[in-house]
Amino acid sequence: MRTFVMEPLDGTLGTQAPVSRPVDRDHALLEALRKGETTAAEHLVTTYGNRAYRLAIRITGNRADAEEVVQDALWAVVRRIGTFRGESAFGSWLYRIVANGACQKIRRRPTDISLDELTAAIDDDRGGERDWSWHPEDPALQSDLRKALTAAIDALPIDYRAVIVLRDVEGLSTREVADVLGLSIANVKSRTHRARLSLRNRLGRFMADEAA
Repeated sequence: MRTFVMEPLDGTLGTQAPVSRPVDRDHALLEALRKGETTAAEHLVTTYGNRAYRLAIRITGNRADAEEVVQDALWAVVRRIGTFRGESAFGSWLYRIVANGACQKIRRRPTDISLDELTAAIDDDRGGERDWSWHPEDPALQSDLRKALTAAIDALPIDYRAVIVLRDVEGLSTREVADVLGLSIANVKSRTHRARLSLRNRLGRFMADEAA
């Protein structure tokens, strides 16, 4: 849905042309927050609480940290709603606050292995192409595979982990991920490619070990 606002050309009040501006799907929530309505914060939690927590837990990997990140992020939205100008969707703005908070939590922990070191180690151990797309039918092996994937994501440096979680787990588009994380589209594409390659190689090694 779009609304059309008539704006003057060349600063005059004569000839005017329509300017298309997207209407945020959270318009009602935005207005309630801006007016300080008593139910606005509750509506915010109901609408975005679960999604924000899901994003935070997948980045931090820690329930307590994720809960703290989400609480801080939602209150930050309430306090700073006046700074939201609508250049991006409200949801993207909120996700950026959550992702940044989660990244800050991770950066306070011991440094993760670098992606270069991780992919180099995997490449040295590959010994040829592996069928990383193999899917075991045994439920126990499927469970082990899920654990291996989780461990592979956790091993990514935080900047790459945030991109892969938003892009491939949450299903955001490249442009949406760029907007959420404040990155260029080219940067998002590069990080996504390298993170996927790392995950693919780690899973390939895991599957080959299981098959052996």
